Amino acid sequence: MELIQIALMILLLFGEMLRRSTQFWRLPKMSYSSVDHTFVVCAYRDNPFLAKTIRSLQNQTVASNVVVSTSTPSPYIERVCSECGVKMIVNPNPHYAGDDWNFGYNSANSKLVTIAHQDDSYSPTFLEKTIECFNSYPKKDVSITFTDYYEIKNGSRVNTNLMLIIKRAMNRLFLLPNNGSVFLKKTVLRFGCPICCPSVTLNKEILGPSVFDTTLRDSCDYKTWVKLASINGRFCYISEMLMGHRIYADSATSKNLSENIRTGETLSILCELWPEPIARFVNRIYATSERLNNVD
Repeated sequence: MELIQIALMILLLFGEMLRRSTQFWRLPKMSYSSVDHTFVVCAYRDNPFLAKTIRSLQNQTVASNVVVSTSTPSPYIERVCSECGVKMIVNPNPHYAGDDWNFGYNSANSKLVTIAHQDDSYSPTFLEKTIECFNSYPKKDVSITFTDYYEIKNGSRVNTNLMLIIKRAMNRLFLLPNNGSVFLKKTVLRFGCPICCPSVTLNKEILGPSVFDTTLRDSCDYKTWVKLASINGRFCYISEMLMGHRIYADSATSKNLSENIRTGETLSILCELWPEPIARFVNRIYATSERLNNVD
């Protein structure tokens, strides 16, 4: 009889340990929804694609707040905002792109923020898949999510080219379980910037205010990701093409490439990650592949 009682006590103890272990692995997941999110469209001068970008954000499968942030207000931007029914906010202290992004980011009264570019296009499921990604981890440790993308060149969709293949191969590493590791994040970024800036959604709860670099004219996004890679927080990659990045002669990216602004700024960032001779070698290869951004 005593043996039976001892056996029952052991079974009860084992059952309690199992129950607590199960509870440990079933930690409550993040519970963000679209009401926790804002799309901030950064508008610069009178861009012909602005309305199309706004409409793509308004046509999401889950509704989110959309605002337009600009440092170059004009009747054209005001008219587009009025026609689309979105609020326009004006940055009173413009400088570089990072300053404009910080103004829009700080103005958003939400936990999650996507800085949308004025000439890009977003899939209807972009936000739905982004929210799912944030909520797929057991702790609030996702600092940014970002998606795969396609290019829009001369009005046509380009799903793949050499640069996109390289970036996708690099970003696959962010699908690993340890995508919050400083070592992993910085290892990827040592070979260039594979993260498509307008596909990024930032977690203000983790990152706080004014997250973007304001010292560089073109590569402020790359420098920002390197800075964020040095602190706790996951970089979560969604390997679906959920947005289109427009490449055309008047885009800021194409202009900065033609003026070799990006090459010099990228080298300065790589020198923070490598000894200078290696940084120059990586930059030479990266700059060559980046020239695919030119419009033929």
